[in-house]
Amino acid sequence: MNNSDKSGLVLVSEIFPDSIIILPLENRPVFPGLTLPLSFSGKKIIEYIEYSMEHRNNFIGVSLIKDPNEEDILKSKVHKTGTLLKIARIVNKTDETIQFFAQAATRFHLIKENKRKDIPHWQVRFEYEDRQSPSNELKAYTLAVINSVKELIKLNPMFHEQIKLALSQVGMEKPGLLMDLVASFLTADSHKLQEILEADDLFVRSEKLLLLLKEEIELNKVQQDIQKQIEEKVSKHQREFFLREQLKVIKKELGLEKDDKSTEIENFEKKIKKLNLTEETSLVVKEELYKLKSLESGSAEYQVTRSYLTWLTDIPWGIYSEENYDLLTAGKILDEQHYGLDDVKQRILEFISTIVKRGKVSGSIICLVGPPGVGKTSIGKSIADSLGRKFYRFSLGGMRDEAEIKGHRRTYIGAMPGKFIQSLKRTQVANPVIMLDEIDKIGASFQGDPAAALLEVLDPEQNSQFLDHYLDVRFDLSNILFVTTANQLDTIPRPLLDRMEIIKLSGYILEEKVEIAKRYLIPRQRREHGLKSTEITISDAALEKMADGYAREAGVRNMENQIKKIMRKATLMQAEKGVKKLNVSQRNLADFLGQPTFSTEELYKKSIPGVALGLAWTALGGTTIYIEASSIRSKSGAIKQTGQLGKVMQESVDIAYSYIRSMGNVNKSISEFFDKNYIHLHVPAGATPKDGPSAGITMALALHSLAANKAVKKGIGMTGELTLTGRVLPIGGVREKTIAARRVDIYELIFPYENKRDFDELPEYLKKGITAHFVKNFGEILDVTYPKK
Repeated sequence: MNNSDKSGLVLVSEIFPDSIIILPLENRPVFPGLTLPLSFSGKKIIEYIEYSMEHRNNFIGVSLIKDPNEEDILKSKVHKTGTLLKIARIVNKTDETIQFFAQAATRFHLIKENKRKDIPHWQVRFEYEDRQSPSNELKAYTLAVINSVKELIKLNPMFHEQIKLALSQVGMEKPGLLMDLVASFLTADSHKLQEILEADDLFVRSEKLLLLLKEEIELNKVQQDIQKQIEEKVSKHQREFFLREQLKVIKKELGLEKDDKSTEIENFEKKIKKLNLTEETSLVVKEELYKLKSLESGSAEYQVTRSYLTWLTDIPWGIYSEENYDLLTAGKILDEQHYGLDDVKQRILEFISTIVKRGKVSGSIICLVGPPGVGKTSIGKSIADSLGRKFYRFSLGGMRDEAEIKGHRRTYIGAMPGKFIQSLKRTQVANPVIMLDEIDKIGASFQGDPAAALLEVLDPEQNSQFLDHYLDVRFDLSNILFVTTANQLDTIPRPLLDRMEIIKLSGYILEEKVEIAKRYLIPRQRREHGLKSTEITISDAALEKMADGYAREAGVRNMENQIKKIMRKATLMQAEKGVKKLNVSQRNLADFLGQPTFSTEELYKKSIPGVALGLAWTALGGTTIYIEASSIRSKSGAIKQTGQLGKVMQESVDIAYSYIRSMGNVNKSISEFFDKNYIHLHVPAGATPKDGPSAGITMALALHSLAANKAVKKGIGMTGELTLTGRVLPIGGVREKTIAARRVDIYELIFPYENKRDFDELPEYLKKGITAHFVKNFGEILDVTYPKK
């Protein structure tokens, strides 16, 4: 056992146990001479503390962790030098945690580890301070420590009270205790503080402490500089703010300047004077302006009212752009911006002439229908240019919320007017041309039906009193020329379709595509790729091959994509190989675009029985399809069809089969053929879904050709619906089907008699070289389709 006589802050004479339990400390070591609160967690630690209080006279050791064990803190490796504590009293204890006050008595060093009653103990050696008067050298070190502490207190007043209390109770005669107390207040790293704890020699301890005090002083100086800079910036900003506020008040008193609220109100009043407001709108604006004046600028209601007034005054009430009523100029603009489409341009000019005659556009809603890439959107822009009006376009494709059309009510956060009011704000005139793109792709959801909301906008009887939910005042939309676009009419709601004037754009033939490429596409892509006309040329033959083999769709969008590909290759060749001039011809076109995407649609070089060529319409334009029929010997006659045929087309097969079999009543050979053969009718390509009634006569001819064992005349195509009595009924898409026939060099066509008027209305360049037969019944088809002997 060891005896120690302590005084002052720590202990009176007391006997220390030579064997103690050690608790691991996580953050920093404990220095002798302090009374401090401690907290530990874990059932075993609580057991060790209770054991120490019962068997070790409240003494227990603590040591800083050297190598932590994440799973069990008691298994962590600790430093061999620690501090002996005497537990003064338990503050709080639960099953898992314990809090207590303890007095730090003295430092100790490990001699040997052992176990007593399965509890790990350390046999230790205690270190005591020399009771004799310190030497002059040690006093000098102690004085240096005290001076450093005083300098630190000046920089960081936080230490003032704590260190002042410690220094008042411990004098120069106890330098070791003084050093320990000072070290305990420092914010240095734990391993540096542990070095001081391990230093028994007071000279070594004082040197290490002075170094730490120096670091602490330097750190506080830097911190003080940073704080000073921040305070200077803040005080500067505050000073500027106060000065600005004072300046505002002075200017306001002198009438030199107004506050933000007054300025906004004045701006609203100026804008209102320039507008030709309706009586209803004028009353609403006055009410809202009065409300704005009475509200505080910081309130939420002020912002809502301000936004509402901004929208009301930003709309062009009674402001109209000057219009061009010169039809010759309008026609010239249409011709400059679009090649071909003579019938479409004629319809548009008729439309414009009506507007000129009436002096207004009320009731004028154009719907441009056609495949992708035929120029529907650009024609809408050309209409605006020809009339001298501003143009605004937005897409209805995928729109599902009625509020997109009629606006949100102002009660919602982030409420806005609908697209039509927004377009008027953008164009700043009340008579723009507004294009509603993709009207056939409009949707519907639980948020409402936008198509139904459009009925009010596009109805000439209603749109003069259009009511947007956000504005909540009526606006006259009757001066707006609405132009809509669609790929097909089937998906447009019938009430909406009834309000529109339909203009169909069928697509372009090969010659038109080549001319469009030369006039518009190639120059535009040259500009976009930074190329000059002298650096790249594309021959007419190359353009024809491109249109036929790479871009066979009705429009010219894919044609432009192919030209882009050529331009990109040209810029790469210039960069890599230094090519200065490039000529693209029919011969080297594949080097730029690869092998042609489309091969010829002619599957049969020679006519054979059971095969006939039909003309079909799709959303992408016209196309040609072969219909094949073959027979298999069977005891009973029957028919099956393949090729992904829709319900209407399956019915056409049944009608054609029944009609051709009925011909066996007068032709015995046909009757015998169907009695003894199983018929298979196929429409290539099998992966493409097909439907519609216009293939009826083609199917019937294929079956008749098979039964009569006669080949259909080569180079003839046909379209028409067939009845059970052999009548040929009219079909649609005459223009598209004629273009498709010309594309594959088919120049002899069969149409129903009632489609003669549609064919006659086609432009001459489409009809040139085509022999058209107009038939009323199937018998007339047989006279045309079988070669004369």
